[in-house]
Amino acid sequence: MHVRPLAIPGSFEFTPRQFDDNRGSFAEWYRHEAVESAVGHSLDLRQANISRSKRGVLRGIHYVDLPGQGKYVTCAYGAVLDFVVDIRVGSETYGKWDVVRLDDLDRRAIYIAEGLGHAYVALEENSIVTYLCSNTYDAATEGAIQPLDPTIGLTFPNELGAPVLSEKDIVAPTLLELEKAGKLPTWNEARPFFQ
Repeated sequence: MHVRPLAIPGSFEFTPRQFDDNRGSFAEWYRHEAVESAVGHSLDLRQANISRSKRGVLRGIHYVDLPGQGKYVTCAYGAVLDFVVDIRVGSETYGKWDVVRLDDLDRRAIYIAEGLGHAYVALEENSIVTYLCSNTYDAATEGAIQPLDPTIGLTFPNELGAPVLSEKDIVAPTLLELEKAGKLPTWNEARPFFQ
């Protein structure tokens, strides 16, 4: 498995080796020791999620209050652009993001450390994304940032048109509104969750 650190500290891209033959293909999309070596600790799996999205659907930017929820994410069917957003106040990359194409061809996955924001947009109809999570869902600790916040400036392929958003994401506050309200993690608070 090939591991590449992303531009946002605490996030990594994992590209598995695939084995193709006349029956199809096989790949290990998650391997404990590869993640532990890159992240600096094991991913204590507590929950697995799966979602299906129509082309052009944008989910996120979502985050979880610390101690948070580390995520290992891949696209089992179709294709998405998966965004990692640094929402840790005081970080050198605060407000910046990196993006990885996840699809059912290369079978890449990304790891998103606790304290980071996460979003993705579906590039193909009925794209299926799976998440392995280090903590269970708790609505009281979940936060959302307006995904079209110009301060962050996520960019999407023009051919998708206007992203399709949930009502929750449409009315979500901006990064600066959440920072002023003291609702974002700080760099120092999030630091124990990654190398």
